[in-house]
Amino acid sequence: MLHRVVSYWKLHKIPVLLALLSTLFYITFGYDLERTDFLKLLILYLALFFLCYKLIQFEKWNFKFLAIAGIIFRLGLFFATPNLSQDFYRFIWDGQMLNLGMSPYLHLPKDLIAENNQFMPNAMELVSGMGNLSASNYSNYPPLNQLIFGLSTFFAGKNITVAILVMRTSIILSDLGILYFGRKLLQKLNRSTHLIFWYFLNPLVILELTGNLHFEGVMLFFFIWSIYLLHNKKWQLAALIYALSISIKLVPLIFLPLFVSYLGFKKSLFFYAIVGLSSLLLVSPFFSLDFLENYTHTVGLWFSNFEFNAGFYNLVKNIGIQFNAKPWELIKDYGKITPVVVIVTVGLFAFLRDNKKTVALFAAMLWVLTVYYFLSATVHPWYIIFLVFLALFTEFRFPLVWSLSIILSYWAYSVAGFKENYLLLTVEYLAVYGFMTYELVRLYNKKQLFHKK
Repeated sequence: MLHRVVSYWKLHKIPVLLALLSTLFYITFGYDLERTDFLKLLILYLALFFLCYKLIQFEKWNFKFLAIAGIIFRLGLFFATPNLSQDFYRFIWDGQMLNLGMSPYLHLPKDLIAENNQFMPNAMELVSGMGNLSASNYSNYPPLNQLIFGLSTFFAGKNITVAILVMRTSIILSDLGILYFGRKLLQKLNRSTHLIFWYFLNPLVILELTGNLHFEGVMLFFFIWSIYLLHNKKWQLAALIYALSISIKLVPLIFLPLFVSYLGFKKSLFFYAIVGLSSLLLVSPFFSLDFLENYTHTVGLWFSNFEFNAGFYNLVKNIGIQFNAKPWELIKDYGKITPVVVIVTVGLFAFLRDNKKTVALFAAMLWVLTVYYFLSATVHPWYIIFLVFLALFTEFRFPLVWSLSIILSYWAYSVAGFKENYLLLTVEYLAVYGFMTYELVRLYNKKQLFHKK
């Protein structure tokens, strides 16, 4: 046994040391970092990204080593309180609402607190933690996400730490599911299976999902499971699983028109019917006219009232300011135009492009979501994790560059009162646009840009 350990150490000494160093950095990130300390955040993140690159470079064919490393990195953050986002307070609030028999879609936290600040355990702490913006709006998290919140607080009671651990466990298990189905689908598509580790070891994924409790990973688990089933011609079950993905986050809704050419017209209608009925069944416990009004209004706010880390929108806004446009009116007008442009883009990819092959479907999804995020007025770092994942099944790698450069957006939290640094945002987006342009030109020169696979 000792001989085998010594032999393994000799063969893998450098990767083991890199993994240990990464674990130390993740622990430092999770337990000894304030969001306002941008320089420390940036240095740690860049170091983790470099170590991720080297680990994949050294051990890309050693699945067990990289899988265990990714699990250890996540476990290193297991007991940490999220330090880059306060959204988890709202998750716990919604979960406790459910356990009290109340709908988080029908009551504003600030109103309930004003009426009685003792009606829920830790009510004041949760409202203070989530911030005034969240407390002033109805919940926008879909029903299956709410179920996870409810189960977390059911087991935790009023203990916030236990609720965090339950939610974190669901996110880590989902990442393991993504590793499993992602690798299997890469194998079936004759692509290098080590590509899945650009998701599983990506610092953005580990820190924003396991660390900060965002549920994109749970959504992606159901999404890749569904696509895997579709690839294996099990489209009825795939439709049901796809509905579960939508019921965690709404983002997969945007891809539904793309399945027309992938499945064919007749099958796609049945696919949509199963997705629609399953989604209605999941939302039925919450459904009412007030729910419909409140939920659509809250989701609509993300298009017309909020802005963070925007790309094209910031360009339009700064040009508008030069012509004395009012920023609050500009974002509302821009928010009305963006959905139209996205819908047109989806239509073009759905009906003018051949998406019959799974790889082609992934590429269409990548570009549809890219256009949406390029135009969006709000692009939180964890949003682009979906892009990172989609890219692994295509020839494009610009989302990986974005997963590195997007850390610059966190500068806004280091300034009192929250203020974005447009120079840093310019650097972020120039890196993404520049690398994307390079990839498009390279593929065009190789005559592969419009090649159907």
